[in-house]
Amino acid sequence: MVKFYDTEFSSRLLIGTALYPSPAIMQQAIRASGAQIVTVSVRREMAGGKTGDAFWSLIHELGIAVLPNTAGCKSVREAVTTAKLARELFHTPRIKLEVIADDETLQPDVIGLVEAAAILIKDGFEVYPYCTDDLGVAMKLVDAGCRVVMPWAAPIGSARGIVNRDALKLLRRRLPDIALVVDAGLGAPSHAAQALELGYDAVLLNTAVAKAADPVAMAGAFRLAVEAGRVGYEAGLMDARDFASPSTPVVGTPFWHAVS
Repeated sequence: MVKFYDTEFSSRLLIGTALYPSPAIMQQAIRASGAQIVTVSVRREMAGGKTGDAFWSLIHELGIAVLPNTAGCKSVREAVTTAKLARELFHTPRIKLEVIADDETLQPDVIGLVEAAAILIKDGFEVYPYCTDDLGVAMKLVDAGCRVVMPWAAPIGSARGIVNRDALKLLRRRLPDIALVVDAGLGAPSHAAQALELGYDAVLLNTAVAKAADPVAMAGAFRLAVEAGRVGYEAGLMDARDFASPSTPVVGTPFWHAVS
């Protein structure tokens, strides 16, 4: 079980709802993933009209928690306003907080992110902030009241996997009591397993599943990878070495010498 704020979930995989070939495939993939939290774009819902109503019906049928996001927001004011609209629209205090600094890389505006998080926490929100893998930023988000922090593995949609393993390991070590979710940049199930092996509580992904040749099968693969990564972490992974260590002992084994 993983706990986000005061709610426990059995799945350690959070999944997005964008970019799928069809709404039906989206729904099937989410079910195959086993995810109990889906992220939803507030702006898409507000602009969707009747299409948005149909989309919401599909999400409602899944019977799982919704995590609205402030994707596309570029200022503190815009992000806070969008979060408040999301609370009214989805009837949840949860918000995936994004404040974007750069359109090309979608890198977070970490200064604005911390400011917006502090405002929303004081207003009763459960904030899930999307940030870089910078320890200082993560600590400021925790100081602002965030009990979940979501650093990226790599830029959104890049499929590069974990670019700075040492930075993520440091975050896990220095924030042992905070729920940490790797968000963005994962492209393969093995990437998700690596995040869980580092001790991260969960991963959040979208593009790697939605853009796969078979999104439903890929969602199932990520589900297995997350489960395997967590079990491996709990079992206790051996440390990497710079030299060989034989798995078969040689002490006491007979040696035959040729007789001249």
